[in-house]
Formats: sequence, C-alpha cells, structure tokens
Amino acid sequence: MNEAKLNQVVKSINPLQQDVMALVQQRLDSLTKPPGSLGKLEDIVKQLGGITGNVLPLITQKAVLVMAADHGVVAEGVSAFPQEVTPQMVYNFLAGGAAINVLAKQAGAEVICTDVGVAADLEHPKLRMKKVAKGTANIAKGPAMTREQAIAALLVGIETAQEQIAAGVNLLATGDMGIGNTSPSTAIVAVLMGRPVEEVVGRGTGIDNPGLERKIQVIKQAIAINQPDPEDGLDVLGKVGGLEIAALAGSILGAAAGGVPIVIDGFISTAAALIAATLAPASVNYMLPSHCSQEPGHILALSHLGMEPMLNLSLRLGEGTGAVLAFYLVEAACQIIRDMATFEEAGVANSEQ
Repeated sequence: MNEAKLNQVVKSINPLQQDVMALVQQRLDSLTKPPGSLGKLEDIVKQLGGITGNVLPLITQKAVLVMAADHGVVAEGVSAFPQEVTPQMVYNFLAGGAAINVLAKQAGAEVICTDVGVAADLEHPKLRMKKVAKGTANIAKGPAMTREQAIAALLVGIETAQEQIAAGVNLLATGDMGIGNTSPSTAIVAVLMGRPVEEVVGRGTGIDNPGLERKIQVIKQAIAINQPDPEDGLDVLGKVGGLEIAALAGSILGAAAGGVPIVIDGFISTAAALIAATLAPASVNYMLPSHCSQEPGHILALSHLGMEPMLNLSLRLGEGTGAVLAFYLVEAACQIIRDMATFEEAGVANSEQ
C-alpha cells in the first residue's frame, strides 16, 4: 500500500513548462541589460517559470523542512559528537536557538521540525512526531532499515511538503539533524555515483585524521556487507541510508509533485536529492542547489545531478542553513523579472534593434 502511494506521487511529477520558460526568456531579453548578463539569477527565474507556470513568479511564503533522526553507525566512532546531541539540538530548534532559526527568521521563513527517527522519546507542541523507528541499525553490521521503513520515511517527507504547500508555502528548503549522518550520506553518494569512498568522504562535524581513516573503513565495510543496488534507490536507501535522508528525499518528491521549487541544502540533503532523482528523474527540475559545503563529495554529487551551487561559504553545519541563505537569491531573481524596466519602458536603446 505504501509503495503504491509512493509510486503515485512519482508518477504525478510533471516536466517543466517549456512554453512558459520561453516567455520568461523573452521577458528577460527585453529588460534593460545585455542578454544573459545576470547569469544564474536568469537561470533561476526561468526554472521558476517552468515550475510554477507563471512568467512573473513571486515567492509569498517560505519554509525549511528540518528532518531529524539518529544512526546506529555512531557506535563505530564515526562522529566527533555523541548521539545525545540529536535530541538536544531538536529541542534547540524548537526553542528558536539554533543557527537555522536565526537565519530563517532573517529570511522570513518558518522552520518546520519533524522527528522521523530520533533514538529518544521527544515531545513538544511544535514538533511533528512522525517517528518511523528509534534510529537506524548499524550499517557496518547490516541494513540500516527495512525497505518498508525506507518507504514510510519517504512518505513522511512527502506528507510534510504537501502540508506546507496546502498551507500556502511556495518555496521550500531541506534541512537535516542527525549525529553521524555524513557516513550514510557518503555511502549513498559513493554507491549511486560509482565512486571510491575515499573520493567522497569528509570530516563531517570535524573528526581528526585517525577518525577519518576509521570512518572510511566503516563506510567501505557497510557497502561490502550490504551490497546496495545502485540501480534501485530504495535498496540503497534501506541498506545504507538514514531515516531523515529518506524523509528529505520524500520532501523533494512532494515538492515536485506539488509544483513547488525546493532549495537543496548541504551534503546530507544532496545525498537525499540523489535518492529522489533515482526514484523520479523529473524531480531534479524542481531542485535549486544552494551552496557547496566542505564535504568533498558534495560538489561531485551536485555535478552528478547537473547542478551548480549558488554560494560557497565554507559551510558545514546542515540544518538548512545554506538553503535559507539562498532564499535571498531566489527572491532577487523573481524581483528582477517583476520590477526591472524593459528597454521600451525605460526609453533605452537596445543594441540588438
């Protein structure tokens, strides 16, 4: 039943509206500037036109979807922080004290926090309690979760995006919280891209050199033991993924099915984007890459998806921080096409005429 729901969402994702994109391009070329001179801002607004069907897209309501879960692989010593930090940070989000809260407030966006798989019992009036399991199993010993759990977590993300879209949100962003989650993300990226672990692994929250070597061996062991099938996104997700990664992939699918753009945050979110793209290639059209983090695999994964990041600020926090900073650029792109004068309106000679 759940798999049928997932397939229904995947099938409902439409291609970009090329006729609207052509009209956006015409409008951009009529504005008082050399053609293409606003670079990526022009690409963004053209993509937004194709997503929304509106030649003059306007962002009216924004939300960052922070998914939280724990990882059994933390037992292998792959993180600089203990697992207890996950629930502590979730409460910090809910109290408004984290970096994502500060940056989202400045950007005029709401932070929606969902417990998909935190290993502790959490309770808070602002928390979306959608726990699929109390963390994943240790991927160095066996599968992270069952296929059914992976699908259930994907559906949590889909439903979260759908709820926000129904409430009027028309720009979403991904955000994550889960101690140890760069390890499953690295495994996902390595498997889906067919790259060596050493090429895509990073220091996560800041492990030292011995810790990095241990992390590499643990991820290699996880891939060797579980043998995830790179042709099957659900198999990869279930065997070496994470519950919040699944929910983020679901959020992307839900946004795409709802015809709403979604800004992709850092390495964890981009691993989720790879899963979403494997399940529904058309979902890539609805993704806006925010920044390039310090994880080596991040830029490789973005490139694999055919995306270039808007920002490079040496971020390595997650939570949706880079995605929310990119909101400003998305809104700037909309304002350009809506508010900038055409050559005719300004009485400026167009060199092409």
